[in-house]
Amino acid sequence: MGWKAAQKLIQNWKIVRGDNVMIIRGKDKGETGTIKRVIRSQNRVIVEGKNLVKKHIKQGQGHEGGIFTVEAPLHVSNVQVLDPVTAKPCKIGIRYLEDGTKVRVARGIGASGSIIPRPEILKIRATPRPTVAGPKDTPMELVLEKTYDRKTGKGMPDL
Repeated sequence: MGWKAAQKLIQNWKIVRGDNVMIIRGKDKGETGTIKRVIRSQNRVIVEGKNLVKKHIKQGQGHEGGIFTVEAPLHVSNVQVLDPVTAKPCKIGIRYLEDGTKVRVARGIGASGSIIPRPEILKIRATPRPTVAGPKDTPMELVLEKTYDRKTGKGMPDL
């Protein structure tokens, strides 16, 4: 990617995976769908079941060839998030609630100004990793072992 293209990359994304969007330009104009994948390096999104194209795949080891229908990416400027109240496309604004939490709100002409919730699919993925120690993890008793005494200088390497 050249430096000109890198300058045009979106820095603060307001559209996330799992959002309900309407396609506002292209062959599927006016149709709604859910965002399946966000490709931030290209400013593109893949909408589930929309912008279908035929792809010719050559036969190789372990897979068959043929003509397959796949979802092609759309530029992010060609989709708009749906307002949860009016079900019409709207712009997204950022607001802070009284308790300090950051939320997305619907804005624009005819928008309700309501809060756009984070998709459930993102909440599921934010679960913490299991805390079971693996074979390469340092045991907790070695981590908590006191190896240096500040007052006596015991444990200090001889330099």
